[in-house]
Amino acid sequence: RRVLLLGEGNFSFAASLCGAPGTQVVATCYESEEEAAGRGGAARSIRRLRDSGAEVVFSVDCTKLKEHFVPGEREFDRIYFNFPHCGRKAGVVKNRELLACFFHSCAEVLAQEGEVHVALCNGQGGTPADQPRREWHNSWQIVAVAAGAGFILSDVHPFKAETIHGYQCTGYRSQDKSFCVEGALNHIFTRSTPPLCSTPVSCKTQLGSQKVSFQVPQVLVDKINRGFLELNSSHPVRTVKEKLSAGLSQAFPLQNVSSCLPLLHQGHPDGVGHSNIFWITLSPGEAPSPEEMSQGLTNAVLFSHFGQDTDGNVQEGRPTPKQFYLRPSLLPHALAIIKKGAFSPGTLHVLSGPVFRQCQISPHSMPVFHEMLVVLAVSRGTENSWIQMLVDNIKTTVNSLHQGISGIKPSMNLQEATSLGTELHDFAAFECQLGEIQHFLCMGTDPDRSGSCVGVIRTDPDELKSSELVVVSASLNLDLLAMLLCGISDWRMLWTSDRRFLQQFPEGELRLFKSFSLYPPSYVHDVSFWLPDREEFDEVAFHTLARRVSGETVVSIQLRDSFQQPGTGRRSLCYRVTFQSCDRALGCREAAAMQLRFREEMQQHLHVTLR
Repeated sequence: RRVLLLGEGNFSFAASLCGAPGTQVVATCYESEEEAAGRGGAARSIRRLRDSGAEVVFSVDCTKLKEHFVPGEREFDRIYFNFPHCGRKAGVVKNRELLACFFHSCAEVLAQEGEVHVALCNGQGGTPADQPRREWHNSWQIVAVAAGAGFILSDVHPFKAETIHGYQCTGYRSQDKSFCVEGALNHIFTRSTPPLCSTPVSCKTQLGSQKVSFQVPQVLVDKINRGFLELNSSHPVRTVKEKLSAGLSQAFPLQNVSSCLPLLHQGHPDGVGHSNIFWITLSPGEAPSPEEMSQGLTNAVLFSHFGQDTDGNVQEGRPTPKQFYLRPSLLPHALAIIKKGAFSPGTLHVLSGPVFRQCQISPHSMPVFHEMLVVLAVSRGTENSWIQMLVDNIKTTVNSLHQGISGIKPSMNLQEATSLGTELHDFAAFECQLGEIQHFLCMGTDPDRSGSCVGVIRTDPDELKSSELVVVSASLNLDLLAMLLCGISDWRMLWTSDRRFLQQFPEGELRLFKSFSLYPPSYVHDVSFWLPDREEFDEVAFHTLARRVSGETVVSIQLRDSFQQPGTGRRSLCYRVTFQSCDRALGCREAAAMQLRFREEMQQHLHVTLR
């Protein structure tokens, strides 16, 4: 591999790498050869480097690397810059500017899978790894600076000067003097995946007896048809589903419903809020007839009061003859199977697939996730014992998986539908809209707390015409289960296109996830606006707009202030919007541009007046 060393003082660090097998060293410094050789020990190190076949280059500007290396010599596998500094008494702002230019320059000469190593004195980086940690404004803000050039911090560890044979630090304030490296850290940066493409995407799907196409809502363009549950997938969501199915098959006769489940529904789901649905407009001339629909969707209900724009936002007052939406649940499909009579009493039927729900922004609120629905017909009066058997089986499987991954036995419990109260997050709250729930299935590591709701249990005594049987169903959020089992703190990481995510999960194996993007920078912006007269403010539409404009980089939206103007009664709201990406580089300029676009689109789509 080719290794580039920048800003060498006395070349002692470069000399320590001499003779490493398979390594071609290019050592450089900013000074001329005459100036560099005057430093203590430099001449000896330079001689050693040249004797070993290394290349030594002088007068190299780390901010203009492309100018110093011809195209065929630019693909460096690793770039080292130890203790960069503008010289003399330069402050934090000057040194941030130096790093910003340096990272942009690195992007032009680094191999695609290459690494950039930057060693900084204790406290300079401004990350939680620094102990003690400086205030943000007084640090070099290295992660945010690197993000502006498309790099993410993938590792950080102590810089142990004493373990580097012959190394002597020098260059304190541009002098031939050493400086304190106790507590110094080596920051390792890698290239980030590029920003998401905002090009509109069309999707083909089966609707009734014909194939139709539709434009995918912008917030879902990178999430439609990802195939996480397909046979050749090694995604942890599929592994969790397979492990749960294997556990259930030991206690119940099990049948996977493998038929293609319709992606679109027609009509409107009973009890579900309009703003929680992704509304779809079919491509012109493709809407099937009612006869064609009846062949494939027995649960379709015509609904024509609401129209929608191309982003799936509901607009009142625009009636449409046929209304379509992305499925928010697999439950209607299970009920359709029951009504058709294709249901075997005593057999556990398993359906799985992605479902789509517009929701507010939070770490565990997902506009799309993979649902696993298990349905069982049991004798009336015995449903409680069957529910307990079902839950015990799920708990045993999940506990075994969690203990095998982390060594910690999780707390998994069944709670009555009335016991969660205001703790319901979006998954459980939406499930309540779909129908009455008897129990919530919750998972956490603290036995004294309820944990996160990962599933709901229902009984429906009326779906079967038989007076002797009752339908028991359990809906599980596979994405949330995968997150809790593998220690993934942000649902967005499940959908990353970065290969480093799936590389941590060999086929059929679940492991604790180690993030490849450490301490991602966050950027806070406030926005305040007057609400339109006589209109209710749609909080979900506000959050969905933020998702779309930012490409899912808004991690938090918090109401800061609500004000009503005396006399006129006009209402004003102020929100704090936090931008942060969990898997790719997000620079401050990019976040600021997103905030400006968000403000513009708020006026257009939500009809508010900015303050």
